[in-house]
Amino acid sequence: MNIDGNLALKEEPLEELIGGKVVMMAPPVSNHNTIAANIAGIFVPYLRGKKCRYYGDHEGVFLTEGEFYIPDGLVICDPDKIKLDGIHGAPDLAIEILSPSTARYDRGRKKDIYEQYGVREYWIVNPPEMTIEQYVLQDGKFFLRDIYRKYTETLLEYMKEEERAAIVKEFRCSLFPDLPILVEDVFDHMIFLG
Repeated sequence: MNIDGNLALKEEPLEELIGGKVVMMAPPVSNHNTIAANIAGIFVPYLRGKKCRYYGDHEGVFLTEGEFYIPDGLVICDPDKIKLDGIHGAPDLAIEILSPSTARYDRGRKKDIYEQYGVREYWIVNPPEMTIEQYVLQDGKFFLRDIYRKYTETLLEYMKEEERAAIVKEFRCSLFPDLPILVEDVFDHMIFLG
């Protein structure tokens, strides 16, 4: 922590080391924090008493020499990977909540590294679009299982009845097939402009 000339308490900026370059992480905004809390609220009670553990933002992940990642959420099922300074080895589930400054890395380099090092499932959550892209590792490659979307009431009004009926409102993490995840729960309490 730093104290500036006004004696205001400030946190050190978060950064990741990706491809040998320091990448500054954008400070989380309200919708980012809301989504992160919503996802934690899904996994933490479900995993209570089980071998796997959920970690929120700020938990460092070491996968390659000289690279350091900070997913917005992750699940670890191998307790040997959990060390005092972070996670050493591939998470079973990695979650990234997009921000304008990090989206390129989350969709590019980080996705490639997560795939290469055997992350079993990867979610890319897009707050403005209210979508969750679910990638599952099969034969060493990520395959897009589906993209789940929360639709606003305004969008629903313009859809045909068949289109509304076809909307997937619930999905399952491949690691926990007995855990139903409602798309609306991930995006609950988001703030909209205008």
